[in-house]
Amino acid sequence: MDAPREWQVVELLRTTADFFSSKQVDEPRLSAELLLAHVLGQDRLQLYLNHNRPVFSDELDRFRQLCRRRLEGCPVQYLAGEQFFYGVSFAVDERVLIPRPETELLVEHAVECLGAGAGPAGLDAPVLDIGTGSGCIAVTMARLLPSFRFTAVDKSSGALEVARRNAESQKVDERISFREADMFDPDFFSRLPDTSYGMIVSNPPYIPVSEWEGLQKEVKGYEPAMALTVPEGFECYRAIAGLGRSLLKPGGRVCLEIHADGAGEVSGILESFGFGGISILKDYSGHDRIVSALLHD
Repeated sequence: MDAPREWQVVELLRTTADFFSSKQVDEPRLSAELLLAHVLGQDRLQLYLNHNRPVFSDELDRFRQLCRRRLEGCPVQYLAGEQFFYGVSFAVDERVLIPRPETELLVEHAVECLGAGAGPAGLDAPVLDIGTGSGCIAVTMARLLPSFRFTAVDKSSGALEVARRNAESQKVDERISFREADMFDPDFFSRLPDTSYGMIVSNPPYIPVSEWEGLQKEVKGYEPAMALTVPEGFECYRAIAGLGRSLLKPGGRVCLEIHADGAGEVSGILESFGFGGISILKDYSGHDRIVSALLHD
């Protein structure tokens, strides 16, 4: 009987990437690197620094199991248990949406607004993150703004467990209050630790249900639908604008991620609730992606 083949890191990566490519797996090389790095307990750079390292049989078995799930469509971020956001590793699993680069723009804009001063709302006013998911927004902002306090809410207790874990790992958990709350519930206000805020930031569900079937299989097959879709597309923005009228200090700001086609509608909703100074930012692909506005005095 022939002896089992002995693999080295570099040739296993090459073979796996080629196989993924032949099966039309998205980002085949990156998928192979992330999965093998996860199995070996290394980062991607270490894989190449140790390119001649042998891959032992137990490691190979675990790697192959993950590759089979990747072929089925499971996102590599869930398989590896992490996604990098703003240069930092965040724990993710199927209870939370996978953070996207577009949301980094939301964080960047919100931080810039607070750094420049958000009107009369000052350092004593916390920031409210509605629909926190993995906590990527609140945790990253807390890391970048060490003088601010945050409240992060989500209607999913499982998502809040992930968010708390990320806050603890980045050592900002003492400045973030996590609360289970649904923005559509009448008792939303009673679940918050504060009665007024200097900013509301959110990447809410904004994909209309009618677009669900057109999404990638990795998205609709694994990511939580309640973090992505709403019946029409703009329900959350109306809810957040209404909450902002009651929760924001005069001069407070909302910063929202939007559907690529939603800038006009979301701007109109905010204006109807008394917001002004509306600005729209584009993402890396040139699509409208961020809307922010100030609450008039």
